[in-house]
Amino acid sequence: MPLPADRPRRVVIVGAGLAGTATAIRLLRFAAEPVEVRLVERRAAHRSAGVAYHHDGNHWHHVFNIQAGRMSVFREAVDDFVSWANTEADRSAWPDEWRGTEFTESGPAPRRVYADYLADRLAAAAREAAPGVRLVEVDGEVVDVEPDHDGHLVVVERPPSEGGGRERVPADHVVLATGLEEKDLPFAADVADHPAFVRRPYSRDGLERVLAVPPEASVVIVGTLLSAYDSAALLLRRGHTGRVRMLSGSGRTLRTYPADHRHRVLDLPPPRLSAPRYEGRDALVRRWLAEWRRACEALVGEHPDVAPAVVAERVLKAWEPHLPEVMARIPTPELRALLDAHGGLLATLRVSAVEHTTGVVDAALADGDRVTAESGRVAGIRAVDGGSLVVSLVDGREFPADLVISNFGREPDYERVDSALWRTLLRTGLAVPHARTGRGVEVDADGALLCPGGTERGGLWAVGGPREGDEVVRNGRLGAFSFNLAAIKNHSVGVASALLRRLESGYGPAKADPDAAEPAARADFERAVDLDVRRMAAATLAERTALAGELAGAVRSARERWGGSAPSTRELRTAVNEAASTRLNDLSVTPRELRDRLGLAETLSQQGLPVD
Repeated sequence: MPLPADRPRRVVIVGAGLAGTATAIRLLRFAAEPVEVRLVERRAAHRSAGVAYHHDGNHWHHVFNIQAGRMSVFREAVDDFVSWANTEADRSAWPDEWRGTEFTESGPAPRRVYADYLADRLAAAAREAAPGVRLVEVDGEVVDVEPDHDGHLVVVERPPSEGGGRERVPADHVVLATGLEEKDLPFAADVADHPAFVRRPYSRDGLERVLAVPPEASVVIVGTLLSAYDSAALLLRRGHTGRVRMLSGSGRTLRTYPADHRHRVLDLPPPRLSAPRYEGRDALVRRWLAEWRRACEALVGEHPDVAPAVVAERVLKAWEPHLPEVMARIPTPELRALLDAHGGLLATLRVSAVEHTTGVVDAALADGDRVTAESGRVAGIRAVDGGSLVVSLVDGREFPADLVISNFGREPDYERVDSALWRTLLRTGLAVPHARTGRGVEVDADGALLCPGGTERGGLWAVGGPREGDEVVRNGRLGAFSFNLAAIKNHSVGVASALLRRLESGYGPAKADPDAAEPAARADFERAVDLDVRRMAAATLAERTALAGELAGAVRSARERWGGSAPSTRELRTAVNEAASTRLNDLSVTPRELRDRLGLAETLSQQGLPVD
């Protein structure tokens, strides 16, 4: 049965954090025909922010772990966030330490301002959208998605402040941008509600309890990486004098980016990790370590300008294109075991942090008197008389604490997530757990959810965390890089463009093969791809409209010169857009190199962005 003719075409995005907001921005920019983009968020305070950036859970001392120049929500406009922070941001409520700051590409920036940046860019995208393309922001929790004719019914529980109850919203497409799922902590089951146990340090309540702890208090932080550094740095910057213990299974701590760090992608020889047959986990780890030493030594010799702190990051990034082939040879149980056993190490090797965060913590760690990072797995936490806690490790050690901060632990296994929506999607077969890795759910190359057997129901998409397993095996992205800002930028482009190719009338169900065309037609096709890239990167409706006119002319010319059996205009337009989306998502180069390779300097300069 067809959808009612009077119903507007609608895309519902579930989650308005970074992933949902980034995808909404791309849809609003890319859409050429009327459509409603409905952005649903269950926590009003997390809108345009999510857990990582919302005001209530991020103190002004919390800064991005990477440089401000890498925080643009647009991969092709690498300087956008820094430009916004320096020229557009409302600093009237900022504290003195940041109000007068001139932000730089390699410098720090406070995390909480990112919510304002995303909100501003979302509002601008809505203002500059094509006629009939509109944004609707809704508070509520999506608890189910029901197939309905050729689309879906999205079941939304409205908040009590808006009368409560359930609403069924018809949608042509649904984008699941649900963020990271919270991990169950069995070791903390007995103290989950204890006032001295902070389960969610990036919440209003958690932050208030951290800030309220007496300076002389004894604190245990479960974790030694990014979020643990946030908690330790916050305490130290506020003059904490009591003992602070940071605990993790490995005891690893963060490396510090050089002050002038700029992201680079090096062309290194592929790792020799594949044997004629899989030889077992131990053999693979030995081979990996040998190749790792060889690659790091070669990099140091051939690129002496690379700072020691980022050698590991450069090697892992260069290896990404080669890792899918390596992983394809590893049996599934072994691959899962390797990712579980070495995930923390890979996360540490793949990313460092800016000195603003690491400096104060590392100085205290070097002193070794008040702050220590120790290896040991937590076995349990119990309350004792007087309101304090005792943290017990599996090796028998125990540490008393006036406050225990357990960092934001994520649950990668979607069969275990505590989410009504994901439980229902898995139960009904609209989503299936990622078979190879046990991380996230199965999706195709565009981010469309796959049902059992690898089929696609159609109209369901994922961005961000739910795609972790696919990013690992498809793109070789390990650790947090499988779902962080860099991945989300690409997801937002890929999902928005693929979704609109199915929704809008300008695209065909099949695509043309430019290799089958005459040389003159191929030249027109390449020109059309270049114009579509510029159209997708343009911020203003006027510029997109002008580029769309040129694009239509290039497509028409390519079809006229095709030779033989020419494809339809819609088929050509589909092929052009697919190629343009692929170029915008090129992982082989840095965002700055991407901008230059795509010839976008003029487009971005017209938008008022600095281009060096």
